[in-house]
Amino acid sequence: MRREQQFKPDTIIIGTGLAGLTAAMEITNAGKKVLLLDQETEENIGGQAFWSFGGLFLINSPQQRRMGIKDSLELARQDWLGTAGFDRTEDYWPRQWAEAYLKFAAGEKYAYVTKLGIKFMFMVGWAERGDGSASGHGNSVPRFHVSWGTGTGVVGPFIEKAYAAEKSGLLQFKFRHRVRKLITENNTVTGVFGDILEADDQQRGAATNRDVIDTFEYRASDVIIASGGLGANHELVRKNWPERLGKAPEHMISGVPAYVDGKMISIAEEVGAHTINKDRMWHYTEGIQNWNPIWPNHGIRILPGPSSLWFDAKGNRLPAPFLPGFDTLGTLKHIQDSGYSYSWFILTQKIIKKEFALSGSEQNPDITNRDYKLFLKRIFGKKAPGPVEAFKENGVDFIVSDTLSELVYKMNLLSGDDLLNYESIKSQIVARDRELDNKFSKDTQVNYIRSTRKYLGDKLGRVSALHKILDPKNGPLIAVRLHVLTRKTLGGLKTNLDAQVLTMDDDTIEGLYAVGEVAGFGGGGMHGYRALEGTFLGGCIFSGMKAGKHIAGKANRP
Repeated sequence: MRREQQFKPDTIIIGTGLAGLTAAMEITNAGKKVLLLDQETEENIGGQAFWSFGGLFLINSPQQRRMGIKDSLELARQDWLGTAGFDRTEDYWPRQWAEAYLKFAAGEKYAYVTKLGIKFMFMVGWAERGDGSASGHGNSVPRFHVSWGTGTGVVGPFIEKAYAAEKSGLLQFKFRHRVRKLITENNTVTGVFGDILEADDQQRGAATNRDVIDTFEYRASDVIIASGGLGANHELVRKNWPERLGKAPEHMISGVPAYVDGKMISIAEEVGAHTINKDRMWHYTEGIQNWNPIWPNHGIRILPGPSSLWFDAKGNRLPAPFLPGFDTLGTLKHIQDSGYSYSWFILTQKIIKKEFALSGSEQNPDITNRDYKLFLKRIFGKKAPGPVEAFKENGVDFIVSDTLSELVYKMNLLSGDDLLNYESIKSQIVARDRELDNKFSKDTQVNYIRSTRKYLGDKLGRVSALHKILDPKNGPLIAVRLHVLTRKTLGGLKTNLDAQVLTMDDDTIEGLYAVGEVAGFGGGGMHGYRALEGTFLGGCIFSGMKAGKHIAGKANRP
């Protein structure tokens, strides 16, 4: 067994993702020492945040004001509470975290991240457009601020801070160190025990070996769990799947690497930690199988604009509010209630060119690499962004055809279920197209597209001008088979506002903190039942900051 002799950390942090790195920055800024452990290789520093699209939820930002968006803490609170739907006794701490996070997003957050060097694109995106009610689910205004650099642009400054702290002697990394047990003495967490895994040279995100070559034991005054959620552990996802979302899908694809396994949750529970809201989760319905996968069962999410026509597996057009980009979990339930876990987009080349973005830093080289020329080509070019066109050409879930009859035929071949009736689908699309003959319509999706193009950000870079799907000049026609894509855990370890882990009786477990997704991004689930998007990376930063500042400001135990 290996024990650290020379470096004496004040705090041990489990996980080198965004939340753990933020906490490490705050602690080392105060002159205290941090030991950062991770079961993965150094290649994977930054965790899931590295792979993200890099969206951050901000309230009344300079970008919003420049785009003519009038936002406020009161409006954001209305949207958050209508979305979260807090209704449980154990929602006490999640409510406290939600309120604190809203104030952070409306106040300190912008200065906090921009001071680190994070920059935002001028267009503010409009994610989770809602269920159609003012007081219900969804964002009333655009709040999705994409980092210039995507997820790499968000996590990069925190990685730089960690390496600078390492150079100054305040931080030490221990990669390939998998924690198996929290060490306790007198009801206080005093250290960690675990396995040292064999070195591995896999590329970032790829599954690494789990061969044990030794064990370790380290001690510190405080331990922070920043290990992420359980999105790659489909067995746990199905075990926690709530009845309200219908039957758990038999087939799912993974939106996160294999190391997002949720194992630290049960390890924390062994020392009395209380996990709440296990049934609250955030999975996407617009998943496509990656034709060039990095991790096992690798899926990518389409970030859709609002114009694609959405059909269930039987060929029935989804009703409002289950439109692209509106209500993720409502749409998930609607699809599951069809008896099948897949669905279809039918669209045109004009729509895919303007409206399809793929979630992930690697799928957006123009923004990730801060390539202005390539970004302008995305906005004004004749084709969709290169990665989207690559999926259209190589992705197993994409079908392209000049005629609807051939398209439906190939859709049935791909699914193997032969559920789609050409005449039925044609009649639904013709009915929709007929609505475009006037400046007014009773079709909710058509009316929404007309409304949303009044926002410059959507008109310029996100929403295609209305056109008839079956008009050949708008073709070719495209069908995309969509899968359920696992992503986020909304519940987690219950914590107070200092990120200290709590027991079932709300007593603090001395020496133990939890941040990021493992804590439901704060309190054991600050999002409630649903999320407004752009709030996951921000929740990691906020909870990591809270834990780090609390530890930085207190005296260490002897």
